[in-house]
Amino acid sequence: MVTAGRPYYGGVTVIELERAREGLAEHPMLMLGVARFGSTVMRAGGSLTFMGGTGGRRPSIGLGPAAAATAALPALTANLALEVAPVRVNLIAAGFVDSPLSAEVLGEGLEARRAQLRESLPTGRVVEPADVAALAVHLMVNTALTGATFDIDGGQQLTALN
Repeated sequence: MVTAGRPYYGGVTVIELERAREGLAEHPMLMLGVARFGSTVMRAGGSLTFMGGTGGRRPSIGLGPAAAATAALPALTANLALEVAPVRVNLIAAGFVDSPLSAEVLGEGLEARRAQLRESLPTGRVVEPADVAALAVHLMVNTALTGATFDIDGGQQLTALN
C-alpha cells in the first residue's frame, strides 16, 4: 500500500507554479514507478493499493491542482491494472479522514470541520484512519478486485456540503 503524496492547494492568482507542477506529477508518477518496478517482484494476484482522494471532484477556488490529480488517478489505476496483471491494482479515494494531515491543513478549524461533518454525513460520524485501513486490507485480500477506485468518505459526496 502506498500512501505517499499529498494535495497541493492554491488559487490561480497565488499559486506557486513550480509547486503546482510537482503536485500534479508527484502522485501519478509515484504510482507509475511503484507499478513498474514493484509488479516485477510481486507474486501473481498480489496487490498494489494506492491512496487518492475525493476532495477535488467538486469545483472550488483553490483546488485546481488537487482536482486534476484526483481526476487522473482512477484512469491511471484502471490502466495499470491491465498492464501489470496478474498483479492487482486498486485506488482508495478518501474524503475527509480525521488524520494528522487533516489537522495540519485545517489547523484551528479542525474541530469545527469535525462537528460539521458529524452533523451532515449520512453515517453521522467522521471517517477515521482505521476505516481506511480496513478497506485497504479488504482490497488486498479479495483477489476478485482490480482496476477500481473505492471511495471512503462517510457519504460526503452525497451531501450538498463538501
